[in-house]
Amino acid sequence: MTRTGAAATEVRRSPAGKRRQAREMALQMLYQREIGRLEPRQLVREFDVHSFRSETAAAGATLHASKLALVYARTLLEGSLVNQESIDSLIDEQAENWRLERMPVVDRNVLRLAVYELRYQPDVPAVVVIDEAIELAKKFGTEQSGRFVNGILDALLATLGRDANR
Repeated sequence: MTRTGAAATEVRRSPAGKRRQAREMALQMLYQREIGRLEPRQLVREFDVHSFRSETAAAGATLHASKLALVYARTLLEGSLVNQESIDSLIDEQAENWRLERMPVVDRNVLRLAVYELRYQPDVPAVVVIDEAIELAKKFGTEQSGRFVNGILDALLATLGRDANR
């Protein structure tokens, strides 16, 4: 196992807060990539200054990103990008009356992260992935984002052969 792989495994076994932080960082990186057309290395470098602004830190507090969370965020980012074509295809199949490019940027990228975890990180329980995706969508998306993301991911579970409780 590579050093990055070992650290990513350690994050998956660590407290939920680090995984949540990693997912939030990965979402912010995907968002920045799409809006700013930045390359993944540049995105990770920006986050590698050991802190990032969080929407929950509205009072101006800064959350400090642990190295482990950053490693898992990088795993999520790179995995989502490497597998984006197949991930987008799966999302398109479930998103009735929605074309991927017409979805809000946040919703689209929350879905990409969640589908990556559901498909390529089988040791992460599906219920955790879906709950985390819904929370990210509610936090960073529109008023309808949580329900929208939930509906698509719920429909995707059967396609991916995942049990919601595993």
